[in-house]
Amino acid sequence: MALNIALLGYGKMGQAIEAEATARGHRVVARIRSSDQWDLHGAGVVIEFTQPDAAAGNLLRLAAVKIPVVCGTTGWFEELPAVDESFAKASNRLVYASNFSLGVQLAFKANEELARLMAPYGTDYIPSIEEVHHSAKKDAPSGTAISFAEGLLPHFTALHGWSLDGQEPGALPVYARREDPVPGTHTVRYESDIDRIELVHTAHNRRGFALGAVLAAERIHELGPGAHHFSKLLFA
Repeated sequence: MALNIALLGYGKMGQAIEAEATARGHRVVARIRSSDQWDLHGAGVVIEFTQPDAAAGNLLRLAAVKIPVVCGTTGWFEELPAVDESFAKASNRLVYASNFSLGVQLAFKANEELARLMAPYGTDYIPSIEEVHHSAKKDAPSGTAISFAEGLLPHFTALHGWSLDGQEPGALPVYARREDPVPGTHTVRYESDIDRIELVHTAHNRRGFALGAVLAAERIHELGPGAHHFSKLLFA
């Protein structure tokens, strides 16, 4: 069934989502930039890709509008409990993720399994994470890198959380680099004196992120009220 989609945020990511949505037979009925007045033009679902400092406020406002929302913005997840509560109270639905790429979601699963296998050898192999993105990306480390860290840390109990660029002793180092025009590369690395093991996901373009967001919009009505991680639609 064709959807009427409103895009909240219409930068490069919003334009990529429009291309994927149109290719799949959907209609983009609103394209809203940060300075625009909100007019959703009767949309059946909103896809939000804005900025970390705006996302939580946008979501709280959208919850009350009672139009289902797909959110691909990162850097706001500390506000997730309040956002979840607002969507649940409004009997509305939100799908969120640090990364909507299907390949990344599969890599998250592989990361958890690799961490489980590596954990008994934690004194021999030292884990770290590195992410590389274009210079326009605002948050560092990326939400995707944090998700990789969160999948690894439960298996390495000697590590006390993660720290940006290895600034805190005893924490998992997560390195953030900005290089144009890199869409996004994430590496989970285990280093020993003898060898190195790496799990790498390299995005060639934004299409994977856009496609995942559109797939979430297509299936959001399968979920109940509240906030749901994208993986629930993929690995239920």
